[in-house]
Amino acid sequence: MYVYINGDIQEAGDARLSVFEHGFMYGLGLFETFRINEGHPFLLDDHFRRMEKGLQWMNIVWEYNRENVLSQLQMLLKANNWNNAYVRYNISAGEDKLGLSTEPYRSPTILIYMKPMPKLQGKQAAAKSGTVVTIPRNTPETAVRLKSHHYLNNVLGKRETGNDPETEGIFLTADGYLAEGVVSNVFWIKGSVLYTPSLETGILDGVTRAFVIQLAKKHGMYVREGRFYPAHLYEADEVFVTNSIQEIVRLTAVDDYSWSDKKETSAIDLFQQEYAEYRRALWRAEEIFQ
Repeated sequence: MYVYINGDIQEAGDARLSVFEHGFMYGLGLFETFRINEGHPFLLDDHFRRMEKGLQWMNIVWEYNRENVLSQLQMLLKANNWNNAYVRYNISAGEDKLGLSTEPYRSPTILIYMKPMPKLQGKQAAAKSGTVVTIPRNTPETAVRLKSHHYLNNVLGKRETGNDPETEGIFLTADGYLAEGVVSNVFWIKGSVLYTPSLETGILDGVTRAFVIQLAKKHGMYVREGRFYPAHLYEADEVFVTNSIQEIVRLTAVDDYSWSDKKETSAIDLFQQEYAEYRRALWRAEEIFQ
């Protein structure tokens, strides 16, 4: 397997970072994960708009250029001989002297990982169960949650699920409100209303989350973002979680509450079907209205 690091393609086992890399020393780094489907990186612009904003908080100087990023991705796809891949695109502060710095980081480290993914055929019908974990979601270190190197809270939540790939841990805030999954955003449907926790609860502004909200609005659904207790979710008609790799995943149960996955009319089925149509073409979510 090959990785991309600062303009070079290297064998993963041979790639090296400086011991003075501030992304390693102080956690000053962000990453985006996304799928490449038949050569197309779905919602690439949305991922890197979020990346660009987050890097400003970290004082890391970097500007998104679609053509540059595509060139890097194509180099790595070609080296690995893949056309469908999981991608983790990582930007960290770069090398600097020992000690905290308040100066801008002008030479960040760009590191791209990939692993092969199967070619997607239509909508994915995967389903999982969920469980509310006891450890609360930590509060963001900035005004918004960044997709940063600071992942201990997520790891602790994952441990509570027994690292079961078929179970998604669901965080509550310290005040007991629903927040998000360990690696996902959470949604539920009651009647014609789509519910999801507000960004004010400290959750990640997920790219797939934003896309699903746009899909729901396209179909005339009312979208309600807010602060909700778990009881609100338990009374739902349908529940699902989203992220950019697993996409849209139905939850058939959360703890002692369960939902049938066999419904005559299912908003989740609709979202999965439309997602499958869009995933090989769109660069940003607002294109669904064009």
